[in-house]
Amino acid sequence: VFQADALFPWRSVIDNVAAGPLFRGTPKAQAYDKARDWIGRVGLSRFEKHYPHQLSGGMRKRVALAQTFINQPKILLMDEPFSALDMQTRTAMQDELLGLWSGLKSSVVFVTHDLEEAVALADKVYVLTAGPGTVKSVYRIDLPRPRVMADIRYDPKFIEIAKVIWNDLREEVQLGQSRGLQTGH
Repeated sequence: VFQADALFPWRSVIDNVAAGPLFRGTPKAQAYDKARDWIGRVGLSRFEKHYPHQLSGGMRKRVALAQTFINQPKILLMDEPFSALDMQTRTAMQDELLGLWSGLKSSVVFVTHDLEEAVALADKVYVLTAGPGTVKSVYRIDLPRPRVMADIRYDPKFIEIAKVIWNDLREEVQLGQSRGLQTGH
């Protein structure tokens, strides 16, 4: 799941979600049944006949999540998938991801420049150096699950973990800025 939409613009929601199983040889009826199930899980049952251009950014991200999770990946790679969303939609999508992920046995590699997002979603946070990007530190995130984004941010343990990581990360941000490197997107 990437920053930019990876949906097929000429396919409806249900056709986009069913595409993976169909490409892998799943019988059509079974692929579409699974697609309907995943579309329902992301709250878009009423929109299965809509096309990507008819959906909001958050709805397109939900389709992308359904399109990904239907394939039951062992490892899910997510490169700043929510960075282009407004805060409210982003928080809803983070909760959506946490809910969907909790029901699977997939590992998620989530790339983000948002420290709060990293701490709230992760079991481990890797801090990279300013350049070249190598692993500087690894932090275990010992926060209870299930997590709800709106609540976890106010948990004293969350705040403490975020402060510790920020103190480590701040050095890299300052180093990157002093070198003239772009920090962020």
